[in-house]
Amino acid sequence: MDKIRAAITGIGAFLPEYRLTNEELSTLVETSDEWIMQRIGIKERRILKEDGLATSDMGTEAIKELLEKTGTKPEEIDLLICATITPDNPLPATANIIGFKAGLINAWSFDLTAACSGFVYALTTGAKFVESGQYKKVIVLGADMMSSITNYKDRTTCPLFGDGAAAVLLEPTTEDLGVIDHINRVDGSGSPYLQIKSGGSLRPASYETIDNDEHFVYQEGQTVFKMAVSNMADVAIEVMERNLVTRENLAWFVPHQANMRIIDAVGRRMGLEKEQVMVNIQKYGNTTAATIPLCLYDYEKQLKKGDNIILAAFGAGFTWGSIYLKWAYDPK
Repeated sequence: MDKIRAAITGIGAFLPEYRLTNEELSTLVETSDEWIMQRIGIKERRILKEDGLATSDMGTEAIKELLEKTGTKPEEIDLLICATITPDNPLPATANIIGFKAGLINAWSFDLTAACSGFVYALTTGAKFVESGQYKKVIVLGADMMSSITNYKDRTTCPLFGDGAAAVLLEPTTEDLGVIDHINRVDGSGSPYLQIKSGGSLRPASYETIDNDEHFVYQEGQTVFKMAVSNMADVAIEVMERNLVTRENLAWFVPHQANMRIIDAVGRRMGLEKEQVMVNIQKYGNTTAATIPLCLYDYEKQLKKGDNIILAAFGAGFTWGSIYLKWAYDPK
């Protein structure tokens, strides 16, 4: 019997219209376009500003585009996995809300929380359901409204984040394509360096936590930078070596879009040419779970069937991981 693999057969995305530029940010905090470009590499980021809209709305629009592009009916979807750290509410799962809004009447769904590694973890999980033979059509979505947990008084973090969503469709294939291998890892000792301090069971919301701005993303940049570079590069190299993928036969490296300096450092550590590395951080900022699928979305027309692609991410927790996949279709 031929081995079943999970292949990406389409991708859809949604980005808010509003662009928060570095110039506008400089009116909110002490910063400048020059400072941000030198240290982070972000020119602008998309922000969901409309009242009454949330992560589920972005995810729903991304899925609607995905279904239209692939000619898939909503009722054909078996499973939706939503990678997010900005759910609409603590409960129910945002995936459930998205499934209802998108008409996925036959799909069960759940949220997966792994911060910036969320899409890599979710793609690994979704692929296993397809490989089992139980499901034929699985949607893996990365969606985050980071503006809802960004402190626009903190000049070190507010330039980083943007809002967006992107989703891929996974279907079974017996060709030598799709998700081939993965490595995912965690180190819980890293949690103090990149976290949201309050709002959970340890420190529920109170006047004190709100007054102290403890419901926004907090990070210690130098520690996160060092850990991100070393772990993303090492795990990507490891998955490449055990699958005989070399710099010469690698078509694309797709890193999490956290910071341009991190992306450059990881690429150099892996010995890659800049032309092999997908980058769109300058347009969207760090959209957390959405960065990797948004890269695939932007570069879709350049991807060819059989391309060797390595994904890699690093996030709060600490979480990190890498996936080796072969692209399953030619430009449409």
